[in-house]
Amino acid sequence: MRNRYLDLLRAVATVRVVVYHLTGWAALTIVFPAMSVMFALAGSLMANSLDRFGAWAVERRLRRLLPSLWVIGVIAVTAMLATGRPWDTRMLLWGFPLADATAHGWWAQALNHTWYLRDFLWFVLLSPLALPVYRRFPLATIVTPYLVLIVLTVSAIEVPSIAFHMAFYGGAWMLGFAHHDGRLQRLGRRKIFLLAGTLAVPAAIWVITHPGPRGYDLNDIPLGNALWSAAFILVALGITAPMVGESRVLTLLNARALTIYLWHIPIIVTVVQFGERHQLPGGNAGLIWRSAVVIALLALITLAVGWIEDLAAGRRPALVPGHRPLRPPAPGASAAGDRDVAVARS
Repeated sequence: MRNRYLDLLRAVATVRVVVYHLTGWAALTIVFPAMSVMFALAGSLMANSLDRFGAWAVERRLRRLLPSLWVIGVIAVTAMLATGRPWDTRMLLWGFPLADATAHGWWAQALNHTWYLRDFLWFVLLSPLALPVYRRFPLATIVTPYLVLIVLTVSAIEVPSIAFHMAFYGGAWMLGFAHHDGRLQRLGRRKIFLLAGTLAVPAAIWVITHPGPRGYDLNDIPLGNALWSAAFILVALGITAPMVGESRVLTLLNARALTIYLWHIPIIVTVVQFGERHQLPGGNAGLIWRSAVVIALLALITLAVGWIEDLAAGRRPALVPGHRPLRPPAPGASAAGDRDVAVARS
């Protein structure tokens, strides 16, 4: 049975990411730290899959992740080669992004958000090893990524991007493990809020004293982001989840979350550059027309390629997930209905 509350969190995270990239509003990173929440949700679902399917859970997750990436990767690589970019073997990483794949020119800007899939891939591959370690040493496993991040931040040690991101988001993934195992829920509301406050205070102090180039945008302040996100995740996943009913919008956003994530940046970059090139209105007026165009184009792209997520998940492809066609009447129902009407009229 699907956890609709987790679906709600994922849907809100997806919308928040799009709105942030549309507006650049730094406050959104504080109000809802979407990326860390997405990693926590993924960690919880991955632990569930490992318990159900064992090591085959890795194959199932990769099968759901990669096809949508392959579509945009084929388009990007073809476009880059067609515009005269030389072949680079790192372009093959669009098929299996263990590291950042090559992107030139416009595509370098349009696909700079695919680091998420690279990190996601590594977490999925490492989870069969990490989950048993977590269950043997739960507290140490959760705390370790944060300690590593503190050391890397304070010492300014240069490490590969993927290693830094493992420390940055590893704690969120482990909190997802804890959610699946019920450890967060067993803490109780009082301890949850106490722990969240213990993390939120140093997070706020660090953010205030270490503003980034965009002020208090948490995306520029990794340590503050990680600590604040941990506090947020503890509350979001640790307290008793509210009842969430069925919703077509919720179903749609969850069934197309990866498509929306992959395509929203290329669309936003295209629309912004078009507006600048043609000197279209900026400011609040510019935000309104850009938002309308981006949403319309994203809807069209989702209709065009979103069904790939259905195939990857083993579902019947649908242009609009959650749309339930009217059921045909059961055999004999019409005749029975006619008899009832005739009896009533007589």
